[in-house]
Amino acid sequence: MVETSAGGESLLFLTDENIRKGVEAMFFAYRGFTADPDRILEGMAYGRAHHRAVHFIHRSPGTTVGNLLAILGVTKQSLNRVLRSLFDDGLVEARVGKKDKRERHLYLTEKGAELERSLSDAQRARMRAAYRAAGPAAVQGFRTVLEAMMDPEQRRQYLTLKEGAP
Repeated sequence: MVETSAGGESLLFLTDENIRKGVEAMFFAYRGFTADPDRILEGMAYGRAHHRAVHFIHRSPGTTVGNLLAILGVTKQSLNRVLRSLFDDGLVEARVGKKDKRERHLYLTEKGAELERSLSDAQRARMRAAYRAAGPAAVQGFRTVLEAMMDPEQRRQYLTLKEGAP
C-alpha cells in the first residue's frame, strides 16, 4: 500500500529505503564537501575544527569565545587548543571587550582572512556546481530539509547568522 498525505500525494519519499539512501548520500556528500578544505589544511597541521573556527570568526567578526563555543558545540579545552594554534600562527587575534574587559573578541588577521577565503572558495565552487546541476527548486528543497533537521537551538543560531554578517 502506498502512503498518502491528507492532500492525496504519494509519500513514497518517506520509506525506510529512501531515508537510508538520504542518510548515505549525506555521509558521502559531507566527505566531498570537506575534502577540498581538508587538502588545504593538511599541509598546515590543521583540521576541521580549525576550519570551523575560522569560518565562524569570519562570519561574525568580534564574536566572543563564549559565542564560538555555543556555535561549535565543543568543549572549552578543545576550542582553546584550536584557538591557541590560530593565535600562534597569526591567523586570529583577540581584542579585549570594550564593555566587559573579561571578554575576548575574535577577529581574523589578514593572513587568517586569506586562509578563510581559500577554504570557502573551494567549498563554494563545489556548492555552486551542485546547485547549478540541481536547479533552484531542488536548492530550496535542500535548504528546507537541512533546516528541518536542525535542533531548535542550532536553528536559532543558524537563522541569526543567516540574517547577520555576509
